[in-house]
Amino acid sequence: MFGMDGILGMFSSDMAIDLGTANTLVYVKGKGVILSEPSVVAYHVKDGQKKVLAVGEDAKLMLGRTPGSIEAIRPMREGVIADFDTAEAMIKEFIRKVHRRSTFSKPKIIVCVPHGATPVEKRAIRQSVLSAGARKAGLIAEPIAAAIGAGMPITDPTGNMVVDIGGGTTEVAVLSLGDIVYARSVRVGGDRMDEAIINYLRRQQNLLVGESTAERIKTSIGTARMPDDGRGSSMQIRGRDLLNGVPKETEISQAQVAEALSEPVQQICEAVMTALEATPPDLAADIVDRGVMLTGGGALLGDLDLALREQTGLAVSIADESLNCVALGTGKALEYEKQLRHAIDYDS
Repeated sequence: MFGMDGILGMFSSDMAIDLGTANTLVYVKGKGVILSEPSVVAYHVKDGQKKVLAVGEDAKLMLGRTPGSIEAIRPMREGVIADFDTAEAMIKEFIRKVHRRSTFSKPKIIVCVPHGATPVEKRAIRQSVLSAGARKAGLIAEPIAAAIGAGMPITDPTGNMVVDIGGGTTEVAVLSLGDIVYARSVRVGGDRMDEAIINYLRRQQNLLVGESTAERIKTSIGTARMPDDGRGSSMQIRGRDLLNGVPKETEISQAQVAEALSEPVQQICEAVMTALEATPPDLAADIVDRGVMLTGGGALLGDLDLALREQTGLAVSIADESLNCVALGTGKALEYEKQLRHAIDYDS
């Protein structure tokens, strides 16, 4: 009467996954976002055999601190899968964490993908999700998910502009009538900002810091504009002195961080300007009215909205739950699948 799919559907909680470069979020139908962990997998390597040791938060603590027998890997690069097997192990583990109560569950899963993902990259994501135990895998474009999650009225016949700044990519899109009119994906995001801070400290202070220190600098005192007093607040950081090879502690100010981040911030501003130039005039008029919505973890960078406002002259606002926007939007696509059917791709 039901068919196998219907029976499995009764026992499983369908999910939406925001498979991000930095963090993976899992939304369960009817429950909301119930898991948010770093996209990192740690393996124990013995005699050429790999065994999963930790996934998510525990694995992230090991990044840059592992002995020879342990390998910590980030399977996602720039929004797409770079390491197929590791991504599969990670998705499997996250599904298991969510589905503790029953092993007899094959959920339907919708995953968001960057707008610029190639058919091969999309197939890799779909395949990983199916291999990890989904009965059906759908894909939704990240800008659409971000706009739905930010509560934008994307099904109306008006122009909406969303800028989703993730760990690996920044997606700039203009949406109208529930679909993308123009979108551009630039490979600049939180990771590129961390790299810029590492490179700046190496050049200016001959200090080598790790990724986790760079990320801490960015989240603590990161800013997209020069502080008004030319210095701003500062923090103590530790790393290795490249001149004599010993560990050392030094201070970094907000002004230095702004200088370090000037290039990635400029690239994000340019992507927004390019999108505005390519937008049809009537939709551009709507965007002047409504402004630009920033989503994603990168939207939390200090004064980024002001930097964009200065460049574009438009009102720029940050979404309420900017970190969870894409996951919430993907989840809404799962809850209101009939209305958003056109945005979900089940068979590429």
